[in-house]
Amino acid sequence: MHFSKEITGWYHQNKRDLPWRNTVNPYKIWLSEVILQQTRVVQGLSYYLKFIEHFPSVQDLANAKEEQVLKLWQGLGYYSRARNLHFAAKQVLETFNGVFPTSYSDLITLKGVGDYSASAISSFCADEKQAVVDGNVYRVLSRFFGIEDAIDSTSGKKAFKKLAEEVLDNRQPGLHNQAIMEFGALQCVPKNPTCEKCPLQNSCFAFANSKIDSLPRKDKKTKQRNRYFNYLVIHHKNSTYIEQRIGKGIWENLYQFPLIESVKKTVIDNLIQTKEWETIFKNSSYNIETVHVDVKHVLSHQIIYATFIEVEVLGNFDTSYKKINYHELEQFPVPVIISNFIERSPSIIP
Repeated sequence: MHFSKEITGWYHQNKRDLPWRNTVNPYKIWLSEVILQQTRVVQGLSYYLKFIEHFPSVQDLANAKEEQVLKLWQGLGYYSRARNLHFAAKQVLETFNGVFPTSYSDLITLKGVGDYSASAISSFCADEKQAVVDGNVYRVLSRFFGIEDAIDSTSGKKAFKKLAEEVLDNRQPGLHNQAIMEFGALQCVPKNPTCEKCPLQNSCFAFANSKIDSLPRKDKKTKQRNRYFNYLVIHHKNSTYIEQRIGKGIWENLYQFPLIESVKKTVIDNLIQTKEWETIFKNSSYNIETVHVDVKHVLSHQIIYATFIEVEVLGNFDTSYKKINYHELEQFPVPVIISNFIERSPSIIP
């Protein structure tokens, strides 16, 4: 109980004033939890406010078109979160008659809701005795108690969950969970924490044993592969062309300029010799106007090296790509690598 008392005391003095903390509305809390997965609060806050403005209720979100949801999500990454968000909203309408659930057992049935989110929402909204374990909690528990089990191993995850349940304040689980997560986010940060100001310093294993930098521990290293994208920014009679990414993979259902992916970095002279280029342009006449190279975009498991090639097509152009006016580009959800390119290169929009 000493551990929980210390962090909740710290929380009352140091917590941030965030909109989802001033409500017990499960829809709003769920929305914040989904947005903040793999997203810092400073970035996620503006997205949360946009979603609440456009979709003030779960019914509004469920009835929206997927493109609307993806467009609002644009720039947050991990777009499967947005698709799961939309799907789960529809589940609430169909399974729970539009009433957002607050029990762990019901929440866990929603698309994209795992143990952490179900524990967080049920404890915040209904004070269910559910312990949360996220990245911040792993770090706090690992350092304070000296747990060296790898947080990305099955046994490690079980051990940390068990410990989180043991230290949970069952009288006020929601407050306890908020406090330990905030403590990890603001005080027990990944690098260079201010241990001299930490209320847990005297009892902290990692501080006493100089293991702040080595805890928590991971077994696996993320492997990244390189991919080479060649985007074709086609100009034709005051219009351009886009396509929708289909199938599983990064940026599913988002729109992009026509793409030729190569196995390695390539120059334009080699690219125009490929079957893909020939299939796109066939017998059309064209001029290559500008080649923008070396746009790098780092994802968790891959690094994208992108080249944007501006091509002016002369005469007729027979293609299955979607033809749009330039000003319509902003209406379509696109990967951030493309939206950033458009912002950096306003000259491509006549």
